[in-house]
Amino acid sequence: MNDNKKVKIFLVDDDALFLKSLEIEFLENADFIVETYPTGELCIANLSNNPDVVILDYQLDGIVENAMNGLETLDKVKTYNPEIPVVMLSSQDKIEVAINCMHHKAFDYVVKSETAFVRLQKIITAIFKYQKMEKELNWYMDRM
Repeated sequence: MNDNKKVKIFLVDDDALFLKSLEIEFLENADFIVETYPTGELCIANLSNNPDVVILDYQLDGIVENAMNGLETLDKVKTYNPEIPVVMLSSQDKIEVAINCMHHKAFDYVVKSETAFVRLQKIITAIFKYQKMEKELNWYMDRM
C-alpha cells in the first residue's frame, strides 16, 4: 500500500509521556503515519507535511514559557488550511473549555482520560465518514 493512502496524524502535546503513549496507541491500533510535536510552533512549522487530522493539546505551556497555547495553534492551523480537522485534548472537563474550542472551529473536544484513545478513534472515524476521504482507515481493533 502506498504511503499517500495512509492517514497522517499530528499529535501535539507538551506532556511527553501522554504524547508517547498516544503515539503508541495509534501505531498499535491502526496503519497510520504519526508525527508528534511538543509545541504548537513546531506543529505549525510542519503543516506542509499535510496532516489529515491534528490532535492538539489545549494548554501547551508546560515546556516553553510564552509558548503558543492550543487555541492560538488551532487558529493558525485553520488559517493555514481551514479543511484540516483539529481535535482538542484537555485535562480539564470544563464545558467552557469545550465551547471555546468549538468557537475556534475545532472538530471535537476530548478530555484526557483512560478512554481518550477510544474517543479519538470514534472521532477520527467520524471525520473520515464526514469528509469522505480517499484514504484507507484501517483500525486493527474489534472492540468498536
